[in-house]
Amino acid sequence: MLALAFLAAMAAPGSDDPGWAQLPGNPAFKSVLAYEDTRDGVRVKPFELLRTPVSNGDFLAFVKANPQWQRGRVAAVFAEPRYLQHWAGALDPGEATAKQPVVQVSWFAAQAYCESLGARLPTWTEWEYAAAADETRENARRDPAWRERILGWYANPSSRPLADVGSQPADVHGVHDLHGLIWEWVDDAGSLLMSADNREQGGADKLQFCGAGALSAADRENYAVLMRTAMLSALRAQDVTANMGFRCARDIAGATP
Repeated sequence: MLALAFLAAMAAPGSDDPGWAQLPGNPAFKSVLAYEDTRDGVRVKPFELLRTPVSNGDFLAFVKANPQWQRGRVAAVFAEPRYLQHWAGALDPGEATAKQPVVQVSWFAAQAYCESLGARLPTWTEWEYAAAADETRENARRDPAWRERILGWYANPSSRPLADVGSQPADVHGVHDLHGLIWEWVDDAGSLLMSADNREQGGADKLQFCGAGALSAADRENYAVLMRTAMLSALRAQDVTANMGFRCARDIAGATP
């Protein structure tokens, strides 16, 4: 009952729930992915973002309330066989502690969790905008030290145990762990890396898949972000990995960029 009450409280958009941070948005955000129709930037409306990634404890409450998303019961089209394989059982995270971020979840499962909160997965542009911040600046992407700090995390062995959510310092928006903990699903992960011309998205050019679409990046020196887009573009929505988790976003009623 406590778990269900928690989910209900989290589902109220516009609330003062401390689990959510409000981000002001940007009317002309410059993404590293540059298409012909976004050279002057893209609009990012103000939105709310979970301050930390979804944890094993959070996801356990979700699968208890929604048995169709339990390991062994989820439809194969929505998750591959490795879904939640690191848990000891369908309702037992085992050595995956409650405060560690949940991983080994598919895009479909992540989206379903967010919908249970009256929320959604963030778009890539929202995630990229949020992740451009550091502890004192809304946009730290031009700082070589910021880039090196993130790339240093990428060099860590993937077998290292995951830290708890919230273990990284909060950025200027009050959001934790956008770098340095896990990779994160975004709503439009399957359509990120295309050619520089959006009209060519239906083409058969194999360079549009599995990371080669990073050729459309506006800032090819920002490898920290390019590696994210390459990773996401290489996955199918039912895929899972040992370091892919997620967090949720939600709209702010009446918000304009």
